[in-house]
Amino acid sequence: MSDAEKLKKLLERPGVPRIFAALDGEGEELRIVGGAVRNALLGEPIGDIDLASTAPPEVNVLRAQKAGLKVVPTGIEHGTVTVVIDGAPFEVTTLREDVETDGRRAKVRFGRDFGADAERRDFTLNALSLDARGVLHDPVGGRADLDARRVRFIGAPRRRITEDFLRILRFFRFSACYGAGLDPEGFRACIALRDGLQNLSRERLGAETLKLLGAPRAAFVAEAMARAGLFAYLGVAPWPARLKTLRDDGERGDGLMGLAALALFSEGDAERLGAALRFSNAQKQRLLGAARANAFWHGARVAPSPASLREALFRFGPEAARDGLELIRAEAGVSPQDSDFSRAQAFLRDTPPPTPPFRAADFFARGIPKGPALGAALKSLQALWIRAGFPTDPQIVAQLIEKACEMGEDSRWTRRDR
Repeated sequence: MSDAEKLKKLLERPGVPRIFAALDGEGEELRIVGGAVRNALLGEPIGDIDLASTAPPEVNVLRAQKAGLKVVPTGIEHGTVTVVIDGAPFEVTTLREDVETDGRRAKVRFGRDFGADAERRDFTLNALSLDARGVLHDPVGGRADLDARRVRFIGAPRRRITEDFLRILRFFRFSACYGAGLDPEGFRACIALRDGLQNLSRERLGAETLKLLGAPRAAFVAEAMARAGLFAYLGVAPWPARLKTLRDDGERGDGLMGLAALALFSEGDAERLGAALRFSNAQKQRLLGAARANAFWHGARVAPSPASLREALFRFGPEAARDGLELIRAEAGVSPQDSDFSRAQAFLRDTPPPTPPFRAADFFARGIPKGPALGAALKSLQALWIRAGFPTDPQIVAQLIEKACEMGEDSRWTRRDR
């Protein structure tokens, strides 16, 4: 399919003709910019469609409302409004020029020059724009870089990075998504300015790190970053080799699991990573569960037995068990297509965690009082039950309860009323 055909399909996507009809023309120009144009040309999935406009944000609001479109002022002070068409959001941002930057954020003024707006962007492949007539505008050579699979900073890399140090991580993320390698000049600039990552908020670092480690060629760029000391902000020494065997090269994946494969070796690492990247409680708990399950199987070179898998389900829960299994497979250097590990993952996916067929009341009935004695008895019974293979037969369970009681009598407690 030719470029013209690909771009025509982009202009025909639901909602796009309506937003152009509302905001383009009458002395103002609207264009689709950035990722949607890039992905359309590459034949890759298109997510959100962002647009740039010569009109001030208040004019875009009035024109969209006049056309009967819903408008949300999501960032109107920065020139951005969101136009919602049939439930789909379209971000429309007035052209801007940087007035001042500090490495974290920029002070901007509105403009009308698409060329100047393109030159303030990060990479050439993100500076492409498409107008209503289907004309592709490429002021900085982004189309040629797409063909060469080259992620290249616009202008001087050091200048682009000092405008926003997050562009260091973005350079590697986009290289992992669209690059055939690492642009040498850009790579050198990222190394030289890596201390600038300390200026960024932990939330921004966390979000961008997960995007990077979920990219198709994350292992390739992570190895280069690790050699260059670009993961110091994690607070944990990285292990790119484990990430390399986590998933097949060229596949997108789970960024949090990518991080776990790269830098999770203990429960303490889960806490350090969660703090360094200011993760949510759910993300922290997932890392913690993965660390515990990974430690349970640490050193395994083959897929665990069904009995071991069932025990992990009981101890850690399904998600942590699945994550831990992936980590030990990667640690062992085993392919994602390995049939034994695939069967083990299917077992974890399809098998409900064992539910204990006993309660504290079973011990009360046998004269074990509340308190430390009860806790010790339950702990002993749980160990016996696991060792016996999680039986549910009432007679077997009763025998295990009696055995747990006898173990207690031989050590720390005496039954009441005996």
